[in-house]
Amino acid sequence: MWTRLRRWFNEKERVDLNYTAEEQPMEKEEKEPPWIPVLHTEDDWPNILHYPTVPFDGRTMHPNVLPLPRPTIRPRISTSLFHSPSIETFQAIRDYSTTTTQEKCYDPQDSTLVFVDREDELDFLCEGFSSLRALMSCGHAVTPMSLTNWCLRQLDQGKSRFVCGQSGCNAEWSYEEVCKMALLTPEEIKHFEKTMVSNDTRRNGKPCPKCKSFVVRKNQSNLRVRCRVCPANKGRTFKFCWQCLNEWKGPAPRSDRCKNDGCTNESLKTLMTCPDAVFESVEGVTGCPSIRACPTCGMLLQHDNTQCKNVVCPRCDVEFCFVCLKLTDDCLITSEEFIQCYGGVAPRQTSIPVWQ
Repeated sequence: MWTRLRRWFNEKERVDLNYTAEEQPMEKEEKEPPWIPVLHTEDDWPNILHYPTVPFDGRTMHPNVLPLPRPTIRPRISTSLFHSPSIETFQAIRDYSTTTTQEKCYDPQDSTLVFVDREDELDFLCEGFSSLRALMSCGHAVTPMSLTNWCLRQLDQGKSRFVCGQSGCNAEWSYEEVCKMALLTPEEIKHFEKTMVSNDTRRNGKPCPKCKSFVVRKNQSNLRVRCRVCPANKGRTFKFCWQCLNEWKGPAPRSDRCKNDGCTNESLKTLMTCPDAVFESVEGVTGCPSIRACPTCGMLLQHDNTQCKNVVCPRCDVEFCFVCLKLTDDCLITSEEFIQCYGGVAPRQTSIPVWQ
């Protein structure tokens, strides 16, 4: 009898242990739909779409509170520099992109392409793509896959224009050329165009202070902007100041300020009040502001005081001298990278250049 009771107790305990050890099914998390940015211009009603405030890196992007980007400082030396992005950056981009898994190759019978027997000059990861090499308009040899990866990297950096990746070549390719030479698939074209619009909106647009839809200003000399979404939603035309983002007060057009209290150009204020730069390696330079507006696109850049005086704007990819504000090639005609410019230090800027 005791033997039967002990056997029954052991079997019950084993069943209980097996029951408690069973894994419960995990609940699936519902993923939020991807954020798709949309923009509208103040003058183009058919393209108007509405969306709420814009998330950016987990925060709410405010157009007047943005950190100054770090410009690329390129010291010029006698030997050629081979500039390539990091492997980690390229791999991350290729994982997230909509690039086709099958390698794209040029048609050897395509008479519109110029084929060459050279290495792939955009294959920075040395992946050895099997396609024939064809020349871009700038003269560098590419394959469809390497060109696609390089353009994806530029989109991931927030750019909406495509520039050659070879050091010293700042040639800009048209979107039509990229589509043709990269053999973009319909899915890739959709991804490229959506990202280009998103990047351009973040760079040039601002949210309407009333309805929060994004507006892109076309007239760069007029601070008064009219939101086309507000009349559709509220029934009343809403005009606001591009500079202070308050409802417009005073006469128009105005390029300096509106009649609201505190309406000032913070970028100009920064250019006028920033401290002087103290270059570690450039001789004879004094009185140069530490923050400059790019002479091509107007983006504010700050020199880190190391290496040479030439910087590359991360927005437009134009290289210029931080001291005299000339393009680097023009400055080097009469000067060198680590000495004072022939024309001296350019005065503090009193206006922001507009990217044409």
